[in-house]
Amino acid sequence: MSAQPAYLLEAKALCLAHGKTAVIDALNLTLPPGRVTAIVGPNGCGKSTLLAGLARLHSPNEGAVCLDGVDIQHLSARDLAQRLALLPQEASAPEGLTVADLVRFGRQPHQGWLRQWSVEDRHAVAEALSSAGLDELADRPLEALSGGQRQRAWIAMTIAQQTPLLLLDEPTSALDLGHQLEVFELIRSLAGRGRTIGVVLHDLASACRYADHLVAMRDGCIVAQGAPADVVTEALVAELYGVACTLLHDPSTGAPILTGLRRLP
Repeated sequence: MSAQPAYLLEAKALCLAHGKTAVIDALNLTLPPGRVTAIVGPNGCGKSTLLAGLARLHSPNEGAVCLDGVDIQHLSARDLAQRLALLPQEASAPEGLTVADLVRFGRQPHQGWLRQWSVEDRHAVAEALSSAGLDELADRPLEALSGGQRQRAWIAMTIAQQTPLLLLDEPTSALDLGHQLEVFELIRSLAGRGRTIGVVLHDLASACRYADHLVAMRDGCIVAQGAPADVVTEALVAELYGVACTLLHDPSTGAPILTGLRRLP
């Protein structure tokens, strides 16, 4: 798969609310181009709301989300969908849909009255299936797949969309360890090809291991951000989760490792 052009996605003094309840407060954030950014924090801190705001599923009360300096509210739906893909936490598909059928949906932003299914679309779907390791499963119904295979199929759909930016909300939730590794390795390979990826994660250990950039949130605000090895501390873990720990570092990667976890009184 060819390298993707870099686009800069930024939140500028972003405020998001559910009704009259403020969730995100004057938040500033830049996703480093061509890197994996993990957004972590306790339940209810605003992670998924922030991701929805970055994808224009949630309109800001104040501030803006900008793509290469342009407010995404000013982009057409087609323009945005050709630059940014979102995989929500609870994605569903009609019964009987095959893997290849699902992946083809990723080409919809490139279709139109004057542009129907093309050789380029076929190549994009083939590349997406190959990138996600799904060539041999292309004709299999989604419901016949394992959890990890199914999640890779959803990610393959976003690969076929051929956007330089990809946002994922809890892509490994409810997956066992082996299937989690499948998904994380796929995410890393996409970043290695130039994609900018923002991913909401509950598992701080996985965020430390697989992300280049970590954004720690609490109560709708960013309390720390940067390389995991630089920002994850015992004090930060206590602040975010009310958990005491002993912090070690992976000797091969330098990634933080949390041990001796215990709830604080």
